[in-house]
Amino acid sequence: MNRTPSSAAPTREQTDAVPGAGLDGGSSLSNGLKQRHLSMIALGGVIGAGLFVGSREGIAAAGPSIVLAYAISGALVMLVMRMLGEMAAASPASGSFSVHAERSIGSWAGFTVGWMFTALLCVAVAAEALGAADIMTAWFPGTEPWMWVLLFMVIFTGTNLAAVSNFGEFEFWFAALKVAAIGIFLVLGLLAIFGVLPGTDAPGTAHLTGDGGFLPKGVDGLMVGLLASVFAYGGLETVTIAAAESKDPVRGVAGAVRTAMWRIALFYVGSMAIIVTVIPWNNASIAEHGPYVAVLNYLHIPAAGQIMNVVILVALLSAMNANIYGSSRMAYSLTFRGQGPKFLNKVSGGVPRRAVLLCSAFGFLAVLFSFWWPTTVFQWLLNMVGAAVLVVWGFIAVAQLRMRRRLERESPEKLVVKMWAFPVLTWVALAGIAAVLLLMLRDDNQRIQLLFTAGFGVALAVVGVARQRALRKNAGTEPAKG
Repeated sequence: MNRTPSSAAPTREQTDAVPGAGLDGGSSLSNGLKQRHLSMIALGGVIGAGLFVGSREGIAAAGPSIVLAYAISGALVMLVMRMLGEMAAASPASGSFSVHAERSIGSWAGFTVGWMFTALLCVAVAAEALGAADIMTAWFPGTEPWMWVLLFMVIFTGTNLAAVSNFGEFEFWFAALKVAAIGIFLVLGLLAIFGVLPGTDAPGTAHLTGDGGFLPKGVDGLMVGLLASVFAYGGLETVTIAAAESKDPVRGVAGAVRTAMWRIALFYVGSMAIIVTVIPWNNASIAEHGPYVAVLNYLHIPAAGQIMNVVILVALLSAMNANIYGSSRMAYSLTFRGQGPKFLNKVSGGVPRRAVLLCSAFGFLAVLFSFWWPTTVFQWLLNMVGAAVLVVWGFIAVAQLRMRRRLERESPEKLVVKMWAFPVLTWVALAGIAAVLLLMLRDDNQRIQLLFTAGFGVALAVVGVARQRALRKNAGTEPAKG
């Protein structure tokens, strides 16, 4: 029997792979996303500001071994995405892994991972808006950051309040520009490595082994680089949320997940390999301008710095747009399932507009916190979600372990996408997540984030368990119906 959000027991209805179907009431959302939108959303999720900007810290810590660090963390992300793809293809829902965690582990798990992910995306919106505003104020010195933040928030709140196809179109063109930029970079880098590009000599392996060796700072440096690379992969999860609003969610998510593997290898591992092969890893220009600008300047590409600033700006705006979308859909899914305030459980024109406004408002409020209390409240917010992506991945792995067994018994035909070497690689992924968490404990800055995130997660779990017990108690005291 299907239940409404106000029912005494958590939602447990069976879902079918139809447009918008899901435990979370996705049927009332639109199905305006096309296959090309999903493909580019997956691509856009791979290529983010973390790659263009954040990789400089990883290179500084690991040297040439940053290639190995990105390969290891990329392999972990591939496993997580494969697990998520298996569940999303079997049961598409706008709540994605929160719905799967609720069904496979318990309502407390869906509550915990869902609201943690929503908070993560809302704080990320604020961080990305601030980063984009910094670029704009550098271009227009007479302006104030808050002006640009307000403008960006209004634009992307508007695109998300409109039909979901608008969000899809914005992400399609944003991702197309990022793909073109990274593609051109890879081609230029390869030409330089082979000495084909005018004015360059083939470097061979000189920079890979000649500037302190492949591991210039030893295994410890590799571990720091590994931590830096893991968090650069955040954002891939959004495609499984978006798939529930496509005309063919099963085919869409299956295709996006299957091609995510070579995208990770090409864009992340490939670009890192080109950077540390073309120029020395300890080149001062990497720390000053960023690795991509440093390589383009070395290759004498005119206006390299401004070109990359445009690409980074697009990456930040793309992430803002995607995170408002993802947070609003997750918040709507949670409230539809009775896991949040009921006033968000409204859809108009196929869009959960109240959830969009709430998530946008929270993001803008976080920006104000960055102006008012940058070292206290805003830093606390950043710390609270600092390791949230690892928590999400952990819930995905546990949910997949349990859901796969149930699907094999009850609905084997829904296993359109299968996790490789199940359950061995699922356990390998869980071990990898645990290893990253242990690495965070070794680093002072990362340890603070881990502790804050753990505290936030425990608080959510306590509330979730209390709610679950209360629902069970109420369900047990209700008179029998019929």
